[in-house]
Amino acid sequence: MITIEQELYDYSPIVDRPPLEWPDGKRVAFYVGLNIEHFELGKRSISLSPGSAGLPLDPLNHGWRDYGMRVGIWRIIESLDRYGLRASALLNSDVCTRYPRIIDAGRERGWAWLAHGRSNSVLQTGMSPGEELEYLRVVMDTIALHTGSRPKGWLGPNATETPETPRILRELGVSYLLDWPADDQPFYLNVPGMMSVPYSFEVNDVRMLGGAVSAGEFSRMAMDQYEQLSKDSANGGRVMALPLHPFISGQPHRTKYLDLILGFITSQPDVWLTTSDEIARHYQLVNPTPLSQPADHIHQTNYTR
Repeated sequence: MITIEQELYDYSPIVDRPPLEWPDGKRVAFYVGLNIEHFELGKRSISLSPGSAGLPLDPLNHGWRDYGMRVGIWRIIESLDRYGLRASALLNSDVCTRYPRIIDAGRERGWAWLAHGRSNSVLQTGMSPGEELEYLRVVMDTIALHTGSRPKGWLGPNATETPETPRILRELGVSYLLDWPADDQPFYLNVPGMMSVPYSFEVNDVRMLGGAVSAGEFSRMAMDQYEQLSKDSANGGRVMALPLHPFISGQPHRTKYLDLILGFITSQPDVWLTTSDEIARHYQLVNPTPLSQPADHIHQTNYTR
């Protein structure tokens, strides 16, 4: 019996792979995944106060999310600039017209632009393949028009996909996904020309919501993550993503802890400070075809049957 995960990607234990090499002998590829999102008023979404999240008008939660676009993101940009980091911007296409000043800031800094759906209030779940194709085409075209760069990467809102999403995105020029947290290295999917790049849903500032962890504890988690990946990289390069949300990490009381993380990681001698685009590009260069299967197998695979 073939399961959907076997059709989408093959099992590959990391201990059986040839060592992955990063540029200049670096051992850990580090990127900041900056979630730049629009939330529609009156629709339930990620919330600071779940008790009011279902109300028709929810000033507390909507205002909290909107703080990220008005204030928080500029605080994060200051931190990234301080440590010479370019963001991998996970961009809702609605941001392009609603918050153009943020797009200008990213273009000035040479950010990598990834598609992140139209808004975080719209998911593809329930769309037909034709509807999803048109929806994703508009998302991609809008981002390309406003940023000057057609996205090569994708993170679904709430990391959601349909069974057709990888194939459709590949047709639209996307070459890698962040939705599948299955590895510490990139790996190819059984969709020709498509790979997965690591993205963290554990070392992710969303973990700080509801008091699950404090900002100080989160900074320790991030540094622990780097230290372990650095040890593991003796057997081949690893990837560390640091996902940030402006309405969370952009809050004043968390700024010094974000600086603590970035200061620690950027000071490491074995770190490659990069973007998700560059990670995917380098992996494609050093591994032009999947390790576990010949090229003719890849082109015959149809995991959406």
